[in-house]
Parts: sequence; structure tokens; C-alpha cells
Amino acid sequence: MKIPDSIEGAALLSIIDFFLSFIFIAGIGVILYLFPLLNKLGEVKEDEF
Repeated sequence: MKIPDSIEGAALLSIIDFFLSFIFIAGIGVILYLFPLLNKLGEVKEDEF
């Protein structure tokens, strides 16, 4: 599928970019959500003196 070099093509490219940015930001959000869970998996028990 070729995107034409015109105003319609630029608008279509902007719409595609808009939706892909939401997907990318949601992916970053999922990774940040998983960090605390990953931290609990590697928890180290320390002995108190």
C-alpha cells in the first residue's frame, strides 16, 4: 500500500502516527507497571542484628 504524496496522504500518515503513539505509550506503561512486580521476585531477605 503506497501513501500518496498529497494532503490526503499526509493526513493518513498523521492518523497512523497518532494511533501508533498511543500503542507505544501504552507499552511503556505496561513495562513501568511490571517493575514493582519484578522487584518483589528478586527480594533479598536481610538479617537484622
